[in-house]
Amino acid sequence: MGLTILLLNAVATLAMVGLIWFVQIVHYPLMAAVGETQSRDYHGRHQRLTGFVAGPLMIVEAGTAVLLLAIRPDGVPLAAAVTGVALIVVLWLSTFLLQVPVHRKLAGGHRPELVRRLVRSNWLRTAAWSARGVVVVWMLAVAS
Repeated sequence: MGLTILLLNAVATLAMVGLIWFVQIVHYPLMAAVGETQSRDYHGRHQRLTGFVAGPLMIVEAGTAVLLLAIRPDGVPLAAAVTGVALIVVLWLSTFLLQVPVHRKLAGGHRPELVRRLVRSNWLRTAAWSARGVVVVWMLAVAS
């Protein structure tokens, strides 16, 4: 059971690692190029479509990470599971305290300074998800 939970966690985490790097390097910076007349529509569609992809992955990732605190494969230390959950706390706090407020403001229209703030603040999530990727790959490697 522990290995199945770890595999689900790894799939969700690694999918989010790929998604966050795409968003950080490509998608968020391109928001600055969207003209004023299309900005509201573009941002609304971005929110809906990104939520459709990221939302379920984040829920699976968080749920399985918490389960790994109690149900781990042999060889996976509790400290690794705790580190994984701590990184999720960082990710969720960053998402809801830093990125969501900027997205709410961007929903009102084109503001290049907010796009720059979004790109800068999103480096925290990019780093945290990358670290989670390292943690889950390491847990897979030591699981027996």
